[in-house]
Amino acid sequence: MEPKWLEWAKQLQSIAQAGLTYSKDKYDIERFEMIRNISVEMLSQQTEVDKAVIRELFANETGYATPKVDVRAVVFKDNKILMVKEDVDNVWALPGGWGDIGLSPSEVAVKEVQEESGFEVKATKLIGVMDKKFHSHPPSAYHVYKFFIQCEIVGGKPETGIETSAVDFFAENELPPLSVARNTESQIQLAFKHLHNSQQPVYLD
Repeated sequence: MEPKWLEWAKQLQSIAQAGLTYSKDKYDIERFEMIRNISVEMLSQQTEVDKAVIRELFANETGYATPKVDVRAVVFKDNKILMVKEDVDNVWALPGGWGDIGLSPSEVAVKEVQEESGFEVKATKLIGVMDKKFHSHPPSAYHVYKFFIQCEIVGGKPETGIETSAVDFFAENELPPLSVARNTESQIQLAFKHLHNSQQPVYLD
């Protein structure tokens, strides 16, 4: 579902990043800088975002390029799913965020739920690992793997965090406006399938 131009731009960025990391020859370094500039130009032309902003966001990493990891927690109560309203776009998402160095995916899920919703949870089940490019998210400058981890409430109470303005539970047929950059309706529906059938297999890709 990812547009081809975005796939090419990210591949060029990856090649440039690896080349700039490992190359010693000044002429090779110059060529890889040119490749990086092409990738930035492609993204700028397609999105109308200033090249300086794109360079900071899209071409600011060093070392061998690898996908980013986004962890989302799936928490149910009374057959409803926990969601938080994100300040950045004022729509709703499963609690979650980027993976943290030193924390496992389960630990990230537990931390994000507490920080964004106030609830204390324990991770119980992996629901799916999804490559963002295969799902109906808006285009992203990063290549992202998304982990969906089911969690069980063990304490706490609903409280907003520094990035959230509301906390609530929603029934399967009464979902709020979603932050589709973070989670799609089909991903929420998959979570409910696991609620209704504990033997539902883990989703891959």
